[in-house]
Amino acid sequence: MEPQLLHSVGDGVATVVIHHPAKRNAMTADMWRALPPLLDGLAADPAVRALVLTGEGGTFCAGADISTLRGSPEEAQSLAVLAEEALAAFPKPTLAAIRGYCVGGGSQLAAACDLRFAQEESLFGVTPAKLGIVYPASSTRRLVSLVGPGAAKYLLFSGELIDAERALRTGLVDEVLPEGELGKRVGDFTRVLAARSLLTQAAAKEFTNGRTDRDVYWAQQALGSGDTAEGVAAFLERRQPRFTWTT
Repeated sequence: MEPQLLHSVGDGVATVVIHHPAKRNAMTADMWRALPPLLDGLAADPAVRALVLTGEGGTFCAGADISTLRGSPEEAQSLAVLAEEALAAFPKPTLAAIRGYCVGGGSQLAAACDLRFAQEESLFGVTPAKLGIVYPASSTRRLVSLVGPGAAKYLLFSGELIDAERALRTGLVDEVLPEGELGKRVGDFTRVLAARSLLTQAAAKEFTNGRTDRDVYWAQQALGSGDTAEGVAAFLERRQPRFTWTT
């Protein structure tokens, strides 16, 4: 099978799989190009209420396919940044399910997700210093927002890999799971996300990402959505709410 991004939708959750097992799921130029339009389609699908990004088999993503850097490193980096920004802007909750290597461009994609759950043997690295590449400003700022300036400098200056426990301590990941338990935990948690109010989640995502020009918009959405009335009614009636607002 050619290197590609696979996707499926079930129970309100879209799953996007980075599929390039011959090179530890390294991202080719075509794969970087394919991600933004794929995300646009999933964002517009009312059946999708959350998204999981993962890699084929036992590896998340070993970065960019280095062979793509020989022609035009600048173009390759631009494609990666566009894909990263599209993932960060996805209007519904996103979660990276990480096994094995999460390195280089893989760490860019993982950092662009809202949450990151990792299997305990996973390894993480931000490796532009090994290639003489200036890490994109937007990617650097995103990394600093997750782990702080000290840990970001350690990762960027050295290019060294860190294990999942250290990634958890620095804030690079949110949960670390024993081998064999990641899939179940991700499935259980994303079903919770899909059952919650997307109105709440979408507004919270913008606010926590620092957007300051949409307060009135979200207040109007809350008034017209019906989600609040449904949530209160479901609580009083001791039943699961059926939230209907979507992006």
